[in-house]
Amino acid sequence: MTKRRASALKRTARTALRREPSPSKPAAGIAEAGPAALADAFDQRFKANLARMTSGVSPAGMFAVYANWIAHLTLAPGKRVQLARQAAVSAAALSHYALRAAFDTQIPPLIEPSAGDKRFADEAWRRWPFNVTMQSFLLTQDWWANASSGIDGLAPEDARAVSFLVRQALDRAAPSNFLATNPVILEATIEERGANLARGAQHVAEDASRMLAGDPPVGAERFIVGRDVAVAPGKVVYRNHLIELLQYAPSTATVHAEPVLIVPAWIMKYYVLDLSPHNSLVKHLVDQGHTVFMVSWRNPDEKDRDLGLDDYRSLGIGAALEAVGKLAPGRKVHAAGYCLGGTLLAIEAAAMAGRGDDRLASLSLLAAQTDFTEAGELTLFMRESEVAYLEALMRGQGYLSGRQMAGAFQMLRSNDLVWSRLVHDYMLGRRFEMTDFMAWNADVTRMPARMHAEYLRKLYLNNDLAAGRYMVDGSPVRLADIRIPIFAVGTERDHVAPWRSVYKITFCAAETDVTFLLASGGHNTGIVAAPGDPRASYKVRKTSADERYVDPSAWQEAAPRVEGSWWLQWHSWLAAHSTTRVEAHDRTSLPTSLGDAPGIYVLQR
Repeated sequence: MTKRRASALKRTARTALRREPSPSKPAAGIAEAGPAALADAFDQRFKANLARMTSGVSPAGMFAVYANWIAHLTLAPGKRVQLARQAAVSAAALSHYALRAAFDTQIPPLIEPSAGDKRFADEAWRRWPFNVTMQSFLLTQDWWANASSGIDGLAPEDARAVSFLVRQALDRAAPSNFLATNPVILEATIEERGANLARGAQHVAEDASRMLAGDPPVGAERFIVGRDVAVAPGKVVYRNHLIELLQYAPSTATVHAEPVLIVPAWIMKYYVLDLSPHNSLVKHLVDQGHTVFMVSWRNPDEKDRDLGLDDYRSLGIGAALEAVGKLAPGRKVHAAGYCLGGTLLAIEAAAMAGRGDDRLASLSLLAAQTDFTEAGELTLFMRESEVAYLEALMRGQGYLSGRQMAGAFQMLRSNDLVWSRLVHDYMLGRRFEMTDFMAWNADVTRMPARMHAEYLRKLYLNNDLAAGRYMVDGSPVRLADIRIPIFAVGTERDHVAPWRSVYKITFCAAETDVTFLLASGGHNTGIVAAPGDPRASYKVRKTSADERYVDPSAWQEAAPRVEGSWWLQWHSWLAAHSTTRVEAHDRTSLPTSLGDAPGIYVLQR
């Protein structure tokens, strides 16, 4: 064990001791202490079992939100009168529309679906009586949107939480989800004489069987890690309990002197950045003359329950930087972090800056948040009740599974990820063709209980990093200490790390140059946007350290749109912040190699 690791373990032990509650009086006997401990253990077990049934969402937190909303609505008689009037006007308008629509197929709708709502896109929804059903649902949806907002005294976060819960209920009850009220399903059922429903039943049975057995979804067998995906040639050049470090073989005669170290999120397998050869970010960087290292995180289990966020920083990023330094001595490193990996990388970069460690040449943050005050709908229920609820769940099993996390992410886009799939796969009896992206998305990981609890409390709940309270080695880190150039990427339709939240790095790290790029697409599809993708576009603008802060709306309006992949822009930025090119050395043949990429950690289930 190294001195640095031993010191870190001592600090962890001291921190754990400090966290133990100090009794205000001498400990009582077993007769007094026993029942309290037993009651606490019972409560923890009860909440853990309940959390498994509610996908980790705290009923107490939801009840508190509803109760707060009802209490404030009760104290707003004017708002209630307005809602009653809206209901009456909508009912009268709908009745008139229903009578006219039965005889006039060209009657204009009372209300149109919101942008992006594809549930009612088919022309069959314009025919009576389905157009009446659709209009009734949309008017109801509009009424509830008004009922859950604009209430005097109701905190904005509570209003957003109520709106979210109402939307979940409405999405579940939408007429598009039922055979009798969905004309598209009815037509398919009549045309196929029910064969679509028979196929759908087979799909239900097949998917349920695979889920219970822990097997990947249908078609995922076409995308085997190391054979079809994650195939960029390279070697495992370092391994510890938490990470494998992959180094990729050069494909050019000369390379940029400064290597690129990529730190992906541990909530997912790293190979989203090395999918198929045509959409591999790793391959693209290597082909542009960069020496690329990639962190591959171990998939933890119940034995790793006590691994903390600082372990991920030291055994992950810290160990990777040391290994890269030995393989490329004297070279600074372009460090890039994706999602949670980017957040932790920003913490390490700030800590390094604070202690005068200048090993980094630049910092790239891909869909990574550093200030969590506007972290999107994931934070709506991230309160003490919810965190304690999740802690009870994780304490029992030692980790949070990827499937449990997937439930929370699916709630954010229930229309696209839940109900539309139910209609397509189980009612229409069809299957979407499996893609490398879909296969990767089903290759879930776990997160240690302690690490995830610390992540939720310190970052989401308390926002310690942006507030300057996040501690590394006993000292608070400050993002403003970072002086190396930063390249930050947000994506337009990101439900996990909203781009306006990602953009806050331009404020938090105001003492250095920040190039912010806004890519089209979502959290994953926006990042994996290879050259040649016809849907890819982006906006980019550099903010120098001596410029005044520009708010995200003004930035979005001022930055011109560029068609194409943002990967090209990033490569140019990396090249501009590199010193020179040197002869490429094939380090994949080093005697220190621990095996071929993609390694063994990525294969862990």
